[in-house]
Amino acid sequence: MTDRYLSVAREGGHEVEIKRSRFLCALAPVSSEEAAREFIAARRRAGPGARHHCHAFVLGPDGRSRRSSDDGEPAGTAGTPMLEVLRRRELTDTVAVVTRYFGGVLLGAGGLIRAYGQAVAQAIDVVGVLEHRRLQVVEVAVSYDRAGRLENDLRASRYALHATRFDELAHFEIGLGPGEAGTFAGWLADLTGGEAKATGLGERWVTSGP
Repeated sequence: MTDRYLSVAREGGHEVEIKRSRFLCALAPVSSEEAAREFIAARRRAGPGARHHCHAFVLGPDGRSRRSSDDGEPAGTAGTPMLEVLRRRELTDTVAVVTRYFGGVLLGAGGLIRAYGQAVAQAIDVVGVLEHRRLQVVEVAVSYDRAGRLENDLRASRYALHATRFDELAHFEIGLGPGEAGTFAGWLADLTGGEAKATGLGERWVTSGP
């Protein structure tokens, strides 16, 4: 069972032009094949005049579920290089659709492979990546007069601040990696003079990124 995976940070895209052909790559985070195929269908509707809407997607924390389509391009020249970029970047729960508007110049198999791969790689650089880690989450509750300093110190620390909540007290959820529980307890005791305690909430996926 994996304890870490990456996905694109948000829905977005990027366009490259190669020998007058336009390659528009759209990316989105997805959590199921149904969601991936809905996104692919939406991209088809958005570009009815395009000759090809090639796609690739990877699903699951372990990235085992993978699909791709050349959508009329020569076999292996579109979907496969798109999928390879996702694999090399270690991305999952991600769908990529490249819409091509033909510019009148044939690119050949090698040119197509490079173009589709380049479109996906550059789009990933534009939208950014999130890291998801399976961590032990604890909650720390403090009075409001301590909340500001604790939040600032948490954000400056190596510990992952997962969520905050405010009612009568300020509540902070922190993700801890293997072996960090003891060091965090000592860090928290030093910071609050022993007044604040951490309560375990169990294991969760914690997301960090841009």
